[in-house]
Amino acid sequence: MDKKILPGEPINEVEALQRLQQQEDPSQRCYAAWWLGRMRSQHPEVIPLLLKALEIKPTATEAAIAVARSAARSLGKLHAKTALAPLIQALLHPDHGLREAAARSLGELGDSKAIKPLMERLLLPGADEPVGNGLHLGEPCEALLEAIGQICITIKFETNQDFQQPLERFLQNKRPVVASAASRALLQISGNPKWAEPMLALLEHPQLQMRRAALMDLGACGWRPAAEAISCCLAENSLKLIALRNLVEQPLIISGSISLGAREQQLLALMDKLL
Repeated sequence: MDKKILPGEPINEVEALQRLQQQEDPSQRCYAAWWLGRMRSQHPEVIPLLLKALEIKPTATEAAIAVARSAARSLGKLHAKTALAPLIQALLHPDHGLREAAARSLGELGDSKAIKPLMERLLLPGADEPVGNGLHLGEPCEALLEAIGQICITIKFETNQDFQQPLERFLQNKRPVVASAASRALLQISGNPKWAEPMLALLEHPQLQMRRAALMDLGACGWRPAAEAISCCLAENSLKLIALRNLVEQPLIISGSISLGAREQQLLALMDKLL
């Protein structure tokens, strides 16, 4: 690079591209990959550079893996259709964080071709069992479940009972956030109100982290009947506003089962009370 840019110093698109192209400083590459996705850069060099950063070997260094994680996340934000195959391949990488980033970005791409590999990864034997020190699961189940649900609702996928049953086992997962993600996916896939009940119950969980997760899941899947419960949840108003905004902007509509009507005004009124 022509000049040394200190960490935290504001950069522009050209500088971000320079950072991503250089190979000497992985931390600069990692930040550049994040920045380009965050800013939704449309420069023609961005996608090829991010794809190159994503192509790492299973034996890659931790620094290279960190760059790949950042690249994977940005490829999803940029809705890079050419990233479909590389992101699916990244689901096979040994690094838990890279698999999680790849799954979330596949959800953002919304391509039906990703459903099968996501399901295969989710349903691996022991995928939801703790490994090592128990702080991490064998697979990023939460991200995989969310991606499956997001893709299905994006393509308005008409599923059947055979497709839902494999996901139902995660409703009993020992980690409430995984159970909530399973409820979210099943609700998105089927539109059946019964799948909202586990998330609504989590809004009253004694742990704030679990209440936050349920808040964001209900908002992300656009379940408008949860609006009152969301507004009354014991959590930060900022998170409740995000969830309610999602209900306004992205309501769950499956086979015309949810009528929008004047509900938007009620949602906006609930948001006003939180401001």
